[in-house]
Amino acid sequence: MIGIIDYGMGNLYSLSKALERLGYTYEFVSQPERLSEYSGLILPGVGAFGDAIANIRELGLEKALQDYAAAGRPILGICLGMQLLFGKSEEYGDHVGLGLLTGEAVRFRGDFKVPHMGWNELQVKQKHSLLEGVQNGDYVYFVHSYHVRVGTPEVLLATTDYHQEVTAIVGRDNVFGMQFHPEKSGETGMRLLRNFAVLCEEVLA
Repeated sequence: MIGIIDYGMGNLYSLSKALERLGYTYEFVSQPERLSEYSGLILPGVGAFGDAIANIRELGLEKALQDYAAAGRPILGICLGMQLLFGKSEEYGDHVGLGLLTGEAVRFRGDFKVPHMGWNELQVKQKHSLLEGVQNGDYVYFVHSYHVRVGTPEVLLATTDYHQEVTAIVGRDNVFGMQFHPEKSGETGMRLLRNFAVLCEEVLA
């Protein structure tokens, strides 16, 4: 059973439908005391970083998510949810994130269109079971105005190019993130979600 964190700012419908198509069971969860019931958690996110982390704290989920990760159980952040895994963001002020990974979310700067929106190619940086079956050049769907500058390059599993190298997939131990929307990214996105679900099953094995 996968728990999808519902803190009022996630694209819950399309994500839940993607899990249904893959044959995995899920529940929406917003109660911190219930997180331990799930084999893995997905933290979605659409909107502004400051509002999102405020909602998470108001629901008492911040420490619960940190404890869940510290216990070695799988967490996947998607889009804004990935950015929330990191230490801070500069979106409309300075905000402190969950701190599960080292780095910060910064705004795209340059003479080009922002937000970065549409299909773009992945460049795989290192082998990982999360990326099983994913190849260089596979396309996924992005919608974001802020991107993550990682604190340590070891967490970079895949990047994309949008006038610069952009963090696309991160992972360290049991904590993972995808800047794009896998649930909107066709076969490649479904493969990535399936791979995460398999990681959740392995933790219970």
